[in-house]
Amino acid sequence: MSFAAPLLLLLAILRTPLFVVIALSAMIGFYSQEVDLSVISIEIYRLAEMPVMIAIPLFTFAGYLLGEGHASTRLVNLSNSLLGWMPGGLAIVAIFSCALFTAFTGASGITIVALGGLLYPALKEAGYLENFNLGLITSSGSLGLLFAPSLPLILYGVVAQQMDLDQPVGITDLFLAGIFPGLLMLVMLSVYSMLQPRVQSQRTRFEWPAAIAAIKAAKWEIPLPVLVLGGIYGGYFAVSEAAAVTALYVLIVEVLIIREIKVSELPNIMREAMMLVGGILIIVGVSLASTNYLIDADVPTRMFEFVQQHIDEKLTFLIVLNLFLLALGMMLDIFSAIVIIVPIILPIAVGYGIHPVHLGIIFLANMQLGYFTPPVGMNLFIASYRFEKPVMTLYVATIPFFVVLLISVLIITYWPTLSLALLPD
Repeated sequence: MSFAAPLLLLLAILRTPLFVVIALSAMIGFYSQEVDLSVISIEIYRLAEMPVMIAIPLFTFAGYLLGEGHASTRLVNLSNSLLGWMPGGLAIVAIFSCALFTAFTGASGITIVALGGLLYPALKEAGYLENFNLGLITSSGSLGLLFAPSLPLILYGVVAQQMDLDQPVGITDLFLAGIFPGLLMLVMLSVYSMLQPRVQSQRTRFEWPAAIAAIKAAKWEIPLPVLVLGGIYGGYFAVSEAAAVTALYVLIVEVLIIREIKVSELPNIMREAMMLVGGILIIVGVSLASTNYLIDADVPTRMFEFVQQHIDEKLTFLIVLNLFLLALGMMLDIFSAIVIIVPIILPIAVGYGIHPVHLGIIFLANMQLGYFTPPVGMNLFIASYRFEKPVMTLYVATIPFFVVLLISVLIITYWPTLSLALLPD
């Protein structure tokens, strides 16, 4: 089987679909161990028996419905009416709006496209400098991945639960663990935004009539976070049940109450949402099979022993991990990175005494940063297309935001209590 590695590398270079490369690697591995290849089909089928997997298509559908409606406009207006009076108010509005929108849609590119058209001209009119506006929207597009009901958080939990670890990795634990690290990122960006010079410095005055009008306009979106988080942590819903309630709620609101989406448009929205879900599920299915092969072949154990020979301390391992994940975030989309890399690095991290839930937050925080890390961060190209600006302009514009968020990622990495404080003992 010495030909396997060069073959897989060649297929990857030829841009063969990722799930094909992963499935082929698992098939070659199992075949070399004389294991029946039906085990791969069994692993794919096993996804259907995992209740939490139901949450992925349901939350995705709800996010696409919100993206197709005018929820983004109402969200920005609500945030502006409540926070616009603060120093850097509109910039803070942009940060929190992007984070909330990304948490529900699960895709940073959608956030840049959906909210960019609203926020970019508003920031420009408010007197913020051009590079600041571009950098803020491009970097804020990936915020929110640490907040429930983020799909990457759910997917990390699904993959981690297959690793048979001593410490359980619950989806609800990940939702709790992401709150403080996510808020840290938002606060640090907000403070940086408050210090920015403006061509004109007048602020939006807080006015009760405008605030009440914005609250009324967004009265159907406001309950969503309460519905998801309150339902889960109040013990009323499991994660999958919360996803079903959220999808049904958004569907009724957007189609029957607000009527921003026509019934005739639903099949197309469902198709687009399920194309994303289908891509995720097929990759997860073959990756679980590949993960089982790696475990059977003692690959994580051997890798841990190899790493231990060269890295003695936990601190050094975390530094190397940060560098590796930043590079990974530039090259792979977050869903592929989770299902391919987490099964490899999770046992190694646990061997160094890192809590698997903390590792999940470290992983996603670094991936957020990788989305707009030059030279090939995906959000740089999406923003370049959306705002019709050269990619080099986006490189320069995002550097200050990269530095601010890098500091927050380092704090998240080396201060585990920030992630684990809300977890039950």
